[in-house]
Amino acid sequence: MITLANVKKSFGNNHVLQGVNLEIARGTSMVIIGGSGTGKSVALKSVLGLVTPDSGTITVDGQDAAMAERDAFLARFGMLFQGGALFDSLPVWQNVAFRLMRGALKRPREEAREIAIEKLRRVGLKPDVADRLPAELSGGMQKRVGLARAIAAEPEIIFFDEPTTGLDPIMSGVINDLIREIVVEMGATAMTITHDMTSVRAIADNVAMLHDGVIQWSGPVADMDHAGEPYLEQFIHGRADGPIEAVR
Repeated sequence: MITLANVKKSFGNNHVLQGVNLEIARGTSMVIIGGSGTGKSVALKSVLGLVTPDSGTITVDGQDAAMAERDAFLARFGMLFQGGALFDSLPVWQNVAFRLMRGALKRPREEAREIAIEKLRRVGLKPDVADRLPAELSGGMQKRVGLARAIAAEPEIIFFDEPTTGLDPIMSGVINDLIREIVVEMGATAMTITHDMTSVRAIADNVAMLHDGVIQWSGPVADMDHAGEPYLEQFIHGRADGPIEAVR
């Protein structure tokens, strides 16, 4: 579904992506891991066209992402943002139905509200949440609202940016389980970026380790612990010593 071929991106002298090669098969869940500042978000934004690579190609379902008609292209994606990114002046249901009330996907207001409430139910939130403002919700509830918004338009591809950041271990487990269930139910292709190894083990079919601007290792999550790749082993075990230099 998604292919990155020798993708490079620099910001001045900061060479973030230095030849990323990655394939994400249709209907599978790929998790990209790596330390902060290694380019995970840049890779994700490059697929969406929010960042333009300096060279290389990105294809989505066989189509060059750079040549795609933007509205139709982006309509295929859903996104769960790291900080929730809810509109604080809109009630919850309008946050969830935001795409459904605009552009090519526009639905009548009442239909959009019904869809929003159904998606809220799917992520474990009761209908009475629909008319609250985001500020009235806990961090875990806000994350669920963000997930409901990501799936509201039934996307083919869903991106998850650090989905458990700021959540306690129990709520992180709830969100991980929801993500896994929803991706499987929808048959969606998922791409997640995270450094939370609990999330990796819960939601990944395949894992890719990004460091020094390239994919150091990729493969099934079941092979991760005995891959024998030094960068990967240091990262997943949280060791201070290894090829990844810790900032002192």
